[in-house]
Amino acid sequence: MGEPERRGSSWQRMIRAQRHAIALRLKRTPSLKTMLRETDWWEEIWADAVTAAIAETGLDSFPEDCPWPHAQILAPDWLPE
Repeated sequence: MGEPERRGSSWQRMIRAQRHAIALRLKRTPSLKTMLRETDWWEEIWADAVTAAIAETGLDSFPEDCPWPHAQILAPDWLPE
């Protein structure tokens, strides 16, 4: 997905920073973990992420639905190919 030549260290830092922020938010507000089981929430989050990615990159070739399992997305060391 996306353009591999645009996946530099800043891209990886951004992903890791966002995952860290998610982990902190879940630690502070454990009740949010229930949302991670809701399909509608994931669909809304994906739509927001695609909108942000289009605005930031100018690309518009993102999948309509998230192509990765949720557990994989939240794994600390995983990066999309």
